[in-house]
Amino acid sequence: MIVTLIIICEVGFWVLLAGGLALRYLARMPRTGAAVLLLEPLLELVLLIVTAIDLKSGAAADGKHGLAAVYIGFTVAYGHYTINWADGHFSHRFAGGPPPVKAPRYGVARARHEGRLWLRTVAMVAVAAGLLQIAIWYVGTDGDTGSLRDWQFTALRILAVHGAIAATYLIWQKKDPRDGTATEAPARPRERTPGP
Repeated sequence: MIVTLIIICEVGFWVLLAGGLALRYLARMPRTGAAVLLLEPLLELVLLIVTAIDLKSGAAADGKHGLAAVYIGFTVAYGHYTINWADGHFSHRFAGGPPPVKAPRYGVARARHEGRLWLRTVAMVAVAAGLLQIAIWYVGTDGDTGSLRDWQFTALRILAVHGAIAATYLIWQKKDPRDGTATEAPARPRERTPGP
């Protein structure tokens, strides 16, 4: 049931995102669109509550509960970023907004961009590990919490791998083929702030 709910939450995320952006730009109802986008966190709240109820009702703590915690952590860390990304593209494509700013491709600017993404992964892992620890305490010493601890280590491995990848952008900076330097002019800020 938990895995099914995770899938429903993921599908719901994209349905609410598309619906909110369509209301905002195509139907010219920005407040209604923003209200729909603000429903996104409710999906994770429902998943958290159902996971807690499942554990409380005596279900063995296993991988699906760990996956739920990591999914919630990912949504907390990357949800707003994803909404802003989609908002910029949707606004440009359907509402005549400015083109979205692309991520830098070269040099220190790219390394900084990758570092900021890695910090989001740090937030994801912190939320996931915290939720998993709460679940471990919730189950107590009477239950088997090995799979929850395994998910904590999985989250830490994700953090380490992403950190190593991000570090490569700093250590081996890609040079701009136009001038051979590893620097890039900073991207112009967007003219408007997307998102609700």
